[in-house]
Amino acid sequence: MPGTPNMTYKFTNAIIRKPNKSIQNALSSQYLNPSYEKVLEIHKNYISSLEEAGLNITLLNSLEQYPDSIFVEDPALIYKKNIIILNPCDSTRNGEAKIIKNETGKYFEKILIVEKGTIEGGDILNINDHFIIGLSNRTDKLGAENLSNLLVSLGATVEICHTPKNILHFKSECSLIDDDLILVSNKMSKLDYLKKNYNLIELPSGEENAANCIRINNKLLIPDGFIKTEEILSKNFNIIKVNVQEILKVDAGLSCMSLRW
Repeated sequence: MPGTPNMTYKFTNAIIRKPNKSIQNALSSQYLNPSYEKVLEIHKNYISSLEEAGLNITLLNSLEQYPDSIFVEDPALIYKKNIIILNPCDSTRNGEAKIIKNETGKYFEKILIVEKGTIEGGDILNINDHFIIGLSNRTDKLGAENLSNLLVSLGATVEICHTPKNILHFKSECSLIDDDLILVSNKMSKLDYLKKNYNLIELPSGEENAANCIRINNKLLIPDGFIKTEEILSKNFNIIKVNVQEILKVDAGLSCMSLRW
């Protein structure tokens, strides 16, 4: 719960997936098609950044039949020594969960599965043994409640909130960057649960896409190209800038390209 010592960003391992050429057909609210070649370059730099932050990388094979499959955070959640298989909303992503279950189960003590409803990892913010699940167009109440039951059975606490309108995923515009400190957009800063329980840093106007950062050990990975955000965060954090411009075309960011534990 808020205020307890935080281990959320203490990691040693990460699972990521090789980019697929079919990412050009990935889901996009902007109806944009990313360049496979540019995504390859981003992914290479992303791996280097994770390694610089101290992580050992497990690299999964690409899945051409699933355009969004590079975003491994959406079909799975890691908590303690367990992996929970989620249920992505869109029909084009339904097969990813079963595949990642078979690929990664050997690394964890238990495999649990959300059987009902839809839920994606982009809507789940983990803060130590507490989870905030944001209801969105990708995560419904049934899915959130089913995941909540699984997490509670593992010793966690859960709060289910509503993601503000016109935000794809809960974590699209927020991220945990320290023990009880969350980086938020203006829209997310108005969410009552966050205001009451956490310290917030609000992003400068126009830099909402910088909200999806990743704290890994003593490093903070931030999207490159957001000058005001970099200026604010570099005062207190050891930052690594990662270019995500091409990934933004398909509504993605830093956290969704890896599962960390």
